[in-house]
Amino acid sequence: MTQDTAQINREMKPAMLRGWRRRCPNCGSGPLLRGYLKLRESCPVCGEALHHARADDGPAYLTILVVGHIMAPLIHVAFTTYRPDPLVLATIFSVGCVALSLYLLPRLKGLIVAIQWAKRMHGFGERNT
Repeated sequence: MTQDTAQINREMKPAMLRGWRRRCPNCGSGPLLRGYLKLRESCPVCGEALHHARADDGPAYLTILVVGHIMAPLIHVAFTTYRPDPLVLATIFSVGCVALSLYLLPRLKGLIVAIQWAKRMHGFGERNT
């Protein structure tokens, strides 16, 4: 593998796992976010520039997709099996949907930023010196 090929190829799976853990997709050590969803300007460990990542609405769409696909069947099973009071069902599953959404949203944002880094999208293609 030549130097040029090594610079072109970035492993997708390790980058995605690092992003899921909300870590820098380059080194895996530095924190990716400085708040709940705010990206850092650069990684404090390796210096990788992160400011140009464009996750936009992708994490929100993916969160809705995943939460919907998990909670909808659970609501159906709980309703048909246990027949709880509708207010109890709505309360329990509302809290569950919010909790799962709050858990997934920053992780999916990290995942999307890591995919952009691995594919050299939105400014991640320039060499960082």
